[in-house]
Amino acid sequence: MDDSGSTVPRRQLGRYLREIRENAHVTVTAAAKELEWSAPRIWRYETGQVSMHPNDVEAMCRVYGASRETIETMRALARETKAHGWWHSYGEAIKDWFKLYVGLEAAATKIRKYEANLVPGLLQTVEYMTEVIATDNPHMSEAERQAKADVRLRRQRLLARAVPRAPYFDVILNEAVLRRPLRDRLAMVRQLDALVAASQRHNITLRVLPLHVGLFRCASAGTFTMLDFPTDVREPEPTTIYMDGPCGAAYLDKAHEIQTYEDAWASLTERALGAGESRELITAIAKEMTDEA
Repeated sequence: MDDSGSTVPRRQLGRYLREIRENAHVTVTAAAKELEWSAPRIWRYETGQVSMHPNDVEAMCRVYGASRETIETMRALARETKAHGWWHSYGEAIKDWFKLYVGLEAAATKIRKYEANLVPGLLQTVEYMTEVIATDNPHMSEAERQAKADVRLRRQRLLARAVPRAPYFDVILNEAVLRRPLRDRLAMVRQLDALVAASQRHNITLRVLPLHVGLFRCASAGTFTMLDFPTDVREPEPTTIYMDGPCGAAYLDKAHEIQTYEDAWASLTERALGAGESRELITAIAKEMTDEA
């Protein structure tokens, strides 16, 4: 089974359960009381963060007064959520809240990312990711840091995948990302060279947002990722907006939320350099760093 197997059904199941509950005019609090569960448990199910046992799905559906046919459909979908992707074998090296993202990333046909501070994980060199991980996790053992790096390297295979076809990766980098050096400036030069090489691959577009262009729409949002999924299926996943931080992540997929970030992406696209100009700027910055090293 391909890597996306467990995550998309889980997200679909959660969305269906939320819709069934809302159509029945049952609040999360009321459902939790009736099921003798905690409200956060229902929230985790409805946001697709954990897989579900078919019996739990049936219990929820019964509380919402769902038909027998609906219950059987939801049970079947729950069985699909039990399949494990490669990321589960890495245990604590991947936080639970990030496992959901890794699965969605593997299922996406297009990934759009605006990065304000760092080179995106999918494009990081080993030297770059090693310093980022060490800086973020000063008290972590070397083995634990290596496990995190291994996860990042495993994720990078996504962009070279043949079956299913690798997603299209569309990246806009703030110029500050390129000018913020590593401790080893030549290692940063090698990272910049790697970005130039990556930008020439058929499924990667890399553009730079120059510092001189000024403000853009929703600049306060900071770094975000937009995941688009196959549309030639009966129940397509909605575009999902992902943002994370040291303590967790946010996943947005409501229509008005998607539109807000589509507008932000359009604003960034208007202000970013073209792909060719971006390569020229990255190359120029690499030369500056080489001369200073």
